[in-house]
Amino acid sequence: MKDGIHPESNYVIFRDTSCGKTFRIRSTCKPTETIVWDDGETYPLVNLDISSASHPIYTGEQRKASNEGRVARFNKRFGKRGQKISQEN
Repeated sequence: MKDGIHPESNYVIFRDTSCGKTFRIRSTCKPTETIVWDDGETYPLVNLDISSASHPIYTGEQRKASNEGRVARFNKRFGKRGQKISQEN
């Protein structure tokens, strides 16, 4: 890598404010808040609204669409047309 063209990366704590989970990873962002991490060191802190710890897709708590409802909606919209065509033949 060339010197002087890449941003400096340091450890930063990311906190999910919806569930309180924290992550320590390297990042180039420079937040103004700080927090004392489990190892006793002080790190910059970035607050997140949502992360993989609270997002429904990653936690498995997502609302699943009912296939029965989709089929009923399809039949309601298109089922009668298909029956009319088959009855005419």
